[in-house]
Amino acid sequence: MDLGDAAMRAAINYVARGQGRMRYFANDSRRDTVVLAPEVMAITDSRGLATGLDREGFALVKHCSAVADFADSEAVARVYPAEIERLIAELAGADAVVVTGAGVLRFAERSAQSGALDNSRPARFAHVDVSDVAAAQFADRARPADRAAPRRTAHYNVWRAISPAPQDVPLALCDARTVAAGDLLPADAIFDRDGADVWSFEGLLAAHLPAHRWHWFSDLTRDEAIVFKTNDSDAGHAHCVPHVAFDNPDCPAEAPPRASIEMRAIAYWF
Repeated sequence: MDLGDAAMRAAINYVARGQGRMRYFANDSRRDTVVLAPEVMAITDSRGLATGLDREGFALVKHCSAVADFADSEAVARVYPAEIERLIAELAGADAVVVTGAGVLRFAERSAQSGALDNSRPARFAHVDVSDVAAAQFADRARPADRAAPRRTAHYNVWRAISPAPQDVPLALCDARTVAAGDLLPADAIFDRDGADVWSFEGLLAAHLPAHRWHWFSDLTRDEAIVFKTNDSDAGHAHCVPHVAFDNPDCPAEAPPRASIEMRAIAYWF
């Protein structure tokens, strides 16, 4: 298949090189020091294509949840983590999976809820959730207490659209095989609340490379999930997937603003 025939062209918000170490905040984006350097890139609609977690670093999977309303944080906390652990265990073949943190709701800027909840705006610059340093730290903290040090760990993000198709601000994912270490710039990810910095860790921001191959999945439904890898300690597998929210140029203006939920998990092999 000629991927160029299935690709749209849209702006990817890369970051500029040579700006020093940047910082970005979960809520007060006015304090961000991220310098954007947008590039128009081909973005392939990969619905129907065979992509894999250990090759490209991402996959679209069927996944029906028992959560009736993802806006119900209590229901999400009660039901969703176990579903995500089972999903990742099945997909990755890991010995153990631990969900880290609560489900994160995000809303496109046209929604009144965008920015109204904690960390609820779409991620508008290409990034990877965790660096190698942060991934190792998080994996060590979350490791089951009765287990010895693992031989391999991998971090996953499970992203689900909970608004009807089409999505106006979908998620773009970069094929891990096309990303070089020099494309990823260490940065400080800071979780702030009510004007105060609560905690921080090292994330990665993506700088442009013409060889990058971007993908997206059109017309997502509630019973599908995009699973993508944010770190893998084993160099024999896809390492990480830069990702970013982008404006879908083909989405009708009357489409509802995108709403989504994501949850992160760490897989362990002992």
